[in-house]
Amino acid sequence: MGAGRRRLVLTTAVGGIGLSLYAGFLTVDDVRDRAASERDIAAACDHLVSGARVMELRGGMVRAESDDWDKYRLDVRHLPSACTIYKTTDGSHKSTDLFRLIVRSSDGSETVNRAGHVHAPFSTFDDHLRPKDDPTAVAGINPEEWPLGDGTLGSYTNFRTVIRAECGPGSDDKAPGLLKVTAVALYPEVSAGDRRRLADIAHSAMRQLTHRTGCRTRLAALPDRMTPVPSRLAPAVSAGGSCGWAGRLVKEEGNDRLPDRALAIPARDANPVESCLLAVGPDRVRAVADGLDGDQRDYVEGALTTSPWWLRTVSYFGAEADSVSLDTLDGEVRLKPGTAGGGQGDWWASSVCNGKPALHTLATASPYDRVLGPKTISSLFRAYVDDITARRGCTHVTYPTAKDFGEG
Repeated sequence: MGAGRRRLVLTTAVGGIGLSLYAGFLTVDDVRDRAASERDIAAACDHLVSGARVMELRGGMVRAESDDWDKYRLDVRHLPSACTIYKTTDGSHKSTDLFRLIVRSSDGSETVNRAGHVHAPFSTFDDHLRPKDDPTAVAGINPEEWPLGDGTLGSYTNFRTVIRAECGPGSDDKAPGLLKVTAVALYPEVSAGDRRRLADIAHSAMRQLTHRTGCRTRLAALPDRMTPVPSRLAPAVSAGGSCGWAGRLVKEEGNDRLPDRALAIPARDANPVESCLLAVGPDRVRAVADGLDGDQRDYVEGALTTSPWWLRTVSYFGAEADSVSLDTLDGEVRLKPGTAGGGQGDWWASSVCNGKPALHTLATASPYDRVLGPKTISSLFRAYVDDITARRGCTHVTYPTAKDFGEG
């Protein structure tokens, strides 16, 4: 076919494109490139996803490409694994981040769940790389994930969806106990339509994954409605949901060093992962500055700029509790149900809920743990563990010792 013929403009909808945006005025080269992009995406993600569905993200596109590096191409045989996809512009050789699919298994080389104070929830610099005036106003990096329905299907934020599957009776001998698929949009301002597309992509990928790994499970349908997930923190004193315990503690203690901001998720008794993010706003930091010891006053400027004061509690139930690790400055610590311990900003406790193991963790930003002090952190963590174990009807609660908190 000659070059002129090849560049003819199509004035009718092209079958298989599936996007009204491209229903007209596509060149033959566009159609060819889009088909090639769809095949590349499917191959890069080990055929867990439809390339056409991925290319509907961000308003739709004609061209996309995967990362050529092996570490950015997914392989179901070796988990955890991931694929990364980029949107490309014709003729300019420019690409922008678009999408990532991550697959984790409880039988993989890494745990499914990773906690710890090294996973900061806040971005402390603005778009011009200047320190933010209020670094704890919005959890822009790692906001709390809301449950999909009751949480047993998974969770989501405004830019990612996690679908989970527990492998039950009838599964192959080599099937893992737990699988998780995460679909992530790698661009800002994710639309409501794209949030739904991410959920559909992750859900479909999990169906493929369970079939290929021999995992027998019942995968529930996605909820009809996925409301926007808040990332802006609210006053801790009026916190509810997963942070209700913190709201009561702040009222009762009257300790100005405790967090005054909270980001909660709905409390669901069936939710296998429940978290609460707490932080200190700049006005509260300035208010307590004069009461700090000499060395602690050095922490104030950092708290107002690049080292904000925050803490996060997360509880894992059932299959989730069997695959948890803490990422610390000294390396990874794999947690075992039935144990308790910690130090240097991270602690954990254990319990048994409905006959299944549970782990409860606390991560505290450095140097906020030193501002609070061992006794305050110990009492705060106990208040949290007491609350969630009472709500869930848990028994056999094991707490860290006073020595784990540095008391005495």
